[in-house]
Order: sequence, then structure tokens, then C-alpha cells
Amino acid sequence: MVSGGSGFLGAPLVKRLAARGHDVAVLTRDPARGVEWHPPRQGAWSARVAEADVVINLAGENVGEGRWTDSRKQRLVSSRLDATHALVEAMQSNLAKHRTFISASASGFYGLLGDEVVDESAPRGEGFLAELTEKWEAAARDAIPFARVVIVRLGVVLERSGGALKKMLLPFQLGVGGPIGSGKRWLSWVDREDALRAIEWAIDNDAARGIYNVTAPNPVRSRDFARAFGRAIHRPALLPTPALPLRLVFGQMADEALLGGQRVVPNHLIAEGFTFQYPSIEKSFAHIFG
Repeated sequence: MVSGGSGFLGAPLVKRLAARGHDVAVLTRDPARGVEWHPPRQGAWSARVAEADVVINLAGENVGEGRWTDSRKQRLVSSRLDATHALVEAMQSNLAKHRTFISASASGFYGLLGDEVVDESAPRGEGFLAELTEKWEAAARDAIPFARVVIVRLGVVLERSGGALKKMLLPFQLGVGGPIGSGKRWLSWVDREDALRAIEWAIDNDAARGIYNVTAPNPVRSRDFARAFGRAIHRPALLPTPALPLRLVFGQMADEALLGGQRVVPNHLIAEGFTFQYPSIEKSFAHIFG
């Protein structure tokens, strides 16, 4: 069972799992697209979740779609916590089932950092995103008594058809792309192919438990990201986006999601044998843009 299974990460994951021979169902508010659910309410879907061998939780409203008003912050929180609490409650109704619960989180857990390198052992940072991810992960850990729980702290997932790259592609193609702000902030990213492979690895590896940073082992500064992007699509990457207009338009969201950053490394994944196919931004862009 996959919540968020029609999204940027969930849709290709569902296709890959089905191609592997798994019986995959998507939890969705649209009954035409899968198994209908309306968290936090339980319903007919709950029995399906209770019997599932693997439950994957990718549900949550996009944090980068607009200014963080008070009402939008509440939607960002409730879209994650309502879904996670509902899934845990449904699984709890069948305590005899041996199952795996893989729940998404984000590298925003570490807050706004400078050049400090952080791995899974680092404490929660400061800021709205850090507080949100802490609550999200705590809700997922409620399933530990009756599931093998894996929490994946995703970096910025890169693929041209969606996410950050899709938004950035047109300005760069027009020759007006470049770093955001000073260009010094660190970007913890992951090629979507590696993110999907990491989730598959977590399904297959029965010893996998706890927190995993799903970020490439080589985070980059914003200016180096922009240069590599420009080279990959054969366009200049010289024009920075000033910080002040972003703050005026997006407020707190600009500081945390656009101008702030973290230098995150996936020590837990690597220590347990996972190998990234695209460990550098150059290899990722060569994969994405051919």
C-alpha cells in the first residue's frame, strides 16, 4: 500500500514495484485512481492496510508551493500527520501481521546550517521544517511495536519531469538561470533513481531499521549546482536570484526552503551497503539530461 502514490516520487515507485511483481495499491482521495481514503478517518481502506506486507507513506502537501501563511502551515502539518496517524492506527488493528512501514521525512529536519556536515546522528535543528519533520517522524515511530519501521529523510529529489528541476528548467533554458542568493548555501540532493532504489532497498533488506538520509554522498553549494545545471543543458548560469525579492514574496519559506540549506551525508545507508548510482551532481545531470 502506497500513500502519495500518484505524486512525483510515488507514481514511478508504484510502477517499479508492480514491474517487480508486487501487488501494489495506491491510497488516494480520488477513487478513480486507487483505494479511496480520507485521513484521519478510518474506512474500508483500513483493512487493506492492516493486511499489507509493506506500507509506504509518501503523503504530504508540497512545502515549496507558496508562502507559508498560518493556514498553509497548518495544512502542511495536517497533511502529513493525519495520513501517518491513520496508517499507524490501521496497522495496529492487526498486531499479528509481520510488516514493513517505510515513511518519508526530509533533510529539513537538520534546520538551517552553515558548512557543518551532518549525518543521521545529528539532533533536530531550528525552524518550521525541522519541527514539522520531527512530528512526522514521531508519528511514524508509533508503529515500531508492530512493524519494521524505516524513515527516509529525503533531500531535494532531482528529475526533469517534476520537483525543483522542472521549476528551474525554463529560466536556465532562457539563459537567466543562476544560483539563489549568495550561492554559498549547501544543497543536499538525490537523483530520483537513487531515491527509488533506496526505498526498494529498504523493502528488501529486513535488517534495515530506523533513520536513513536519502541524499547523495556529495552535497553541493548552490553556485556549483547552478554551474553544473548550466553545463548539462548547455546554457549560462551566471545570473543570481537576489535574496531580498524572495523574502518579500515568500517570507519564511524563502529563508528555510530556498535560501537556507544543509550539508547532509547518508552515512547510515552507505554503512549498511547501499551504493548510489549517481553520487555526484555531474553524474546525476548526465543521467537526467542525457
